[in-house]
Amino acid sequence: MTASSTTADPAGARAHARAMAGTRVEAMPTIPATAATDLPPGVAGEDVVWDETIAAGGYAARVLARGTRLRLTDLHGDGTIAMLVFNAERPVERLNVADTVKIQWNAYLGEGRLLLSDMGRVLMSVIADDNKGHDAFCGASNQASNARKYGDGCNHGAHPNARDRFVIALAKYGMNRRDIHPCVTWFKPVAIAADGAIELDHGPHRPGQAITLRAEMDVILVLANCPHVRDPRPDYCVTPVRATAWRGPITPVDDAIRVATPEGLRAFENVEDYYRR
Repeated sequence: MTASSTTADPAGARAHARAMAGTRVEAMPTIPATAATDLPPGVAGEDVVWDETIAAGGYAARVLARGTRLRLTDLHGDGTIAMLVFNAERPVERLNVADTVKIQWNAYLGEGRLLLSDMGRVLMSVIADDNKGHDAFCGASNQASNARKYGDGCNHGAHPNARDRFVIALAKYGMNRRDIHPCVTWFKPVAIAADGAIELDHGPHRPGQAITLRAEMDVILVLANCPHVRDPRPDYCVTPVRATAWRGPITPVDDAIRVATPEGLRAFENVEDYYRR
């Protein structure tokens, strides 16, 4: 805006809005997605279906087709992506974190691990990961937890929480607060000590670390980028995360992740049976 411009009337507001055309900031989607740059090796721009940087305290939601690859990049080393996953065709089927860790005999997510639904199918698999670890234990922050830590946890205040960000995103797909299920949280390693204590490595970590997932079903993906619920730091510490998704083939029958364990193979076979229509 110039010194003489104003948004106090509709004409001035319209002129200001139009003057902003073409402005780029870090946290915004790339439209069209095919114009995205700095892509993973071997990925063509024409195959990109989603490219968006999620702001600190922000959220995103997207439908991804079966076979789509999704790379999440912790741009500055303090991203905290809480994630919900639903079967896009029948959202009553959704990520079951308890089964995800129980059926794989391992609670530490990373390359080769699966995200399992409450109906015994693979929603997504982790095909690459260069992080120290993630969190399948603690769940998402809420208004009360943020208010205790920061003095405010309201959705539209300075310290939004992950659960309320989920609510906004879910509404875009006809769902509501009752549809929030236990989430996984990427980029914040959590371990369980021998005495049962929860140990969080809150970082910040090395900028640019990334995790790549593959959609094994058509999914609705919901992301919230808010500080970890157990982050002890007094400040609202979180930085932007980039989400980039591109088209890819459906998992072949000889895929190493698919056949790695009997339990995982059965979950993939359940997916294949579901789509055999």
